[in-house]
Amino acid sequence: MGLYFEDYNVGQSFISPGRTITETDVVQFAGLTGDFNPLHTDSEFARESGFGQRIAHGLFGISVAMGLMMRLGHFDGTAGAFLGLEWKYLAPVNLGDTIHVHFTVAELRETSSPERGVVVYDVFIHNQREKKVGGGCMTLLFKRK
Repeated sequence: MGLYFEDYNVGQSFISPGRTITETDVVQFAGLTGDFNPLHTDSEFARESGFGQRIAHGLFGISVAMGLMMRLGHFDGTAGAFLGLEWKYLAPVNLGDTIHVHFTVAELRETSSPERGVVVYDVFIHNQREKKVGGGCMTLLFKRK
């Protein structure tokens, strides 16, 4: 079972396991979403871009970040809803990068229901060189004890 609203404290920090982003990941995400932007799918086009190579979709990076956070088990059976996201992209996620997530409890808010509470996290994706490639604020609804 995951963590409940009361199990969190402002300032608590966590680090997820890592995951290497592969060409297969990017191709499957393009197929799933229909986003075949040549920055993600065309090596020749991407080579001539400002990035110099194919990069992962921005939303794919956020999706992987959420999955990596889930691997810690904090949300299992206790997270009730994803309420919001504010995000900034800081650097590209390249094929072959291994990313992980640093996240910190920034705010705890009680709701009008004694059964739920809101947890706001500051979230940053880091690559294998510990460079921040994206980050922002993620808000989730949790069960209370």
